[in-house]
Amino acid sequence: MTFTRTRLAVLWAVFLAAHVLVAWLGGVLPNQPMGDVYLVYEPWAHAALTGGTVVGITEAWVYPQLALVPMMLAQLLAWAIAPLAGANAYVVAWALLVTLLDVIAFAVLTGRRPTQPRRVAAWFWCGALLALGPIAIYRIDAITVPSRSSRVCGSRSAPPSRRCCWRWGVDQDLAGALLAASVLAAKPRLRLLAAGAITVAAIPVVLFLLGADAALFGFLTAQTDRGLQIEAVAATPFLWLALAGRAGIDYSFEILTFQITAPGAALVAALTLPALMLGVGVLLLLGGVAAARGASYRTLFPPLALALVLALIVLNKVGSPQFLTWLFVPVMLWIVLDRARAVVPAILTLVLCALTFAVYPVLYGGLLAAEALPIVVLSVRNGLLLVLLALSVTRLVRVLRHPRARH
Repeated sequence: MTFTRTRLAVLWAVFLAAHVLVAWLGGVLPNQPMGDVYLVYEPWAHAALTGGTVVGITEAWVYPQLALVPMMLAQLLAWAIAPLAGANAYVVAWALLVTLLDVIAFAVLTGRRPTQPRRVAAWFWCGALLALGPIAIYRIDAITVPSRSSRVCGSRSAPPSRRCCWRWGVDQDLAGALLAASVLAAKPRLRLLAAGAITVAAIPVVLFLLGADAALFGFLTAQTDRGLQIEAVAATPFLWLALAGRAGIDYSFEILTFQITAPGAALVAALTLPALMLGVGVLLLLGGVAAARGASYRTLFPPLALALVLALIVLNKVGSPQFLTWLFVPVMLWIVLDRARAVVPAILTLVLCALTFAVYPVLYGGLLAAEALPIVVLSVRNGLLLVLLALSVTRLVRVLRHPRARH
């Protein structure tokens, strides 16, 4: 018992120390890894809480409206700690908020007497956080990791509950992918689907009552109009053209990101949406057939969820480094449910996080200047994303072919 408690105490100490280290690195590394927090989130939250514009309601916004909630919570916390934190109050408040949510989710994951698979998943979370660096904390995506992990990995290896679908319904980014995977893999499909549908339908109604009008779906139109982001997998050939002086890298003040400027880049960006829809559709079809043939939740959901998440990253014209946080929960779930077969995906994810950290923020200045080293590193990272996607799809096809096998 003492040995178990000691190991758990060490695990908790490493988890908290990882947050402290990553938060500190955000302030000392180049290329403003905390930039979105104090340059974007803070003005949005301050305006919403002081009678100014409310993004997503009074004006179009690049994010779903509920993403504003944690930004406003951080602002309230920043006002409370301002006497101690001074001008950096909002950044400190953001780091504290993310850490608090992570701590709650980590407690759900580990419990008082975690099984070995849960301990491995917890160690993976620590390693992924350190490997990805400040971007794992100082982006809005960091808020969604604990909410998903506490619901998915805290389920004692059972299918997600109806409450889980409600929680996914108010998260952004990958909510649809994870919900779709759960609907296919879990047995109470109609109940899960109904819960998700009700939530999706209720959110716009509430926002309309709060005054939203044409800005309600601004996050969809903003994403549609944007160009090919330099970190996107589809942008990799253009980076090599930029190295040869045949393509450019320009900053978009509308989207607040760097994009490719070159002949054919707009066409590639336009093709990513149908490619994304096709890829997700094929994966859902494979998952649906496997479920219909009797595949269990334990064998079907992990590869299906990870494949869907990877498709959303690989086939996307946006390639933000924080997208790597999307991999945390599917991989942790795979570890909890089937640790032996999760080893390779987990290792690849850690490598992907480390390479992403190397690109942003460490080598990002060189990437903007189209230098060889960061282009090579990013190309390897994007190639490994394809490898991990292929591995997940291969595993999914194997489940489809032998749905009742223990694998």
